Amino acid sequence: MTAFFQSFLGLSFGTAWAISTICGILLIALPVMLAVAIGIYVDRKVWASMALRRGPNVVGPFGLLQTFADGLKVFLQETIIPSAANKGLFLLAPIVTFTVTLLAWAVIPFNSGAILANINVGLLYILAISSLGVYGIVIAGWSSNSKYPFFSAMRASAQMISYEVSIGFILVCVVLWANSFNLNDIVKAQHGFGLGFINGFWCSPLLFPMWVMFLISSMAETQRAPFDMTEAESELVAGYQTEYSSMSFALFWLGEYGNVLLMCALNATLFWGGYLPPVELAILYLIPGWIWLFLKIGFGFFVFGWVKATVPRYRYDQLMRLGWKIFLPVSLLFVFLVSGYLMATGHFA
Repeated sequence: MTAFFQSFLGLSFGTAWAISTICGILLIALPVMLAVAIGIYVDRKVWASMALRRGPNVVGPFGLLQTFADGLKVFLQETIIPSAANKGLFLLAPIVTFTVTLLAWAVIPFNSGAILANINVGLLYILAISSLGVYGIVIAGWSSNSKYPFFSAMRASAQMISYEVSIGFILVCVVLWANSFNLNDIVKAQHGFGLGFINGFWCSPLLFPMWVMFLISSMAETQRAPFDMTEAESELVAGYQTEYSSMSFALFWLGEYGNVLLMCALNATLFWGGYLPPVELAILYLIPGWIWLFLKIGFGFFVFGWVKATVPRYRYDQLMRLGWKIFLPVSLLFVFLVSGYLMATGHFA
């Protein structure tokens, strides 16, 4: 894109690079925000069908405009700030949550070469950015100067730390097999991985358990059911969101669903072959890679909604026990198993 602006508009390299970067950011950020709106609608439809209800069906055809109507409603509401709250941090928290969500998409490969920042440490960048998400929740809980939001912030920090440890070990297994931290290289390493014609690490007996654990940890990382302890309405009213209203509340929702879509994209990129078709058939390569990636993200999003509609919420002690006593030792064990297998088969030679 930089070369296009240089050749057709006669711009200098610096100006052309800046304009192309801004265009790339908009090409990612705007579709992600639209996908969040559609995702909320799909989520509500999935929950409704699980409970034999209709879901959104009034605003627009098939209720498609319900999310936009809800967004307009919160946009027109008054932003109420508690008198005892720290006003600066109170308003900063939802902005941090939403912004961090968008930043992580910079290294997701949508097709071969279709990536905003093709950096060699893309996976480390994802880990660093995702760990910043907890700051928005902690700041929101503390700045509200209210008991229940503060309890929610403490839960969020403990929960995210607990599951990021096991996620780190799971990603080590993927990096060992792909021999790269670059997400584009990780996708290419899955080409024909299973029996020579299945694209994806998920079909490996050693990496399939890691995918299952990564999927469950993704739900805990994004505070989705059955791990939505930060906003347990029976205990904490609405958790860290209790004192929020209007667009500040909406930004938390956008950030939450943006994180869910990001985790679905990571599941697709790390284990399901990313933008590659599921199997090696020449006719499947006629379909653009970004469509395959979006289909895989959509499937992952359906699984998130399915679990939320069917699995009851964990107790907090069960949540911590699963993270520290099961996922952590099992993921560490598989790091040894995967590295031992790869060394025995001469993978690093």
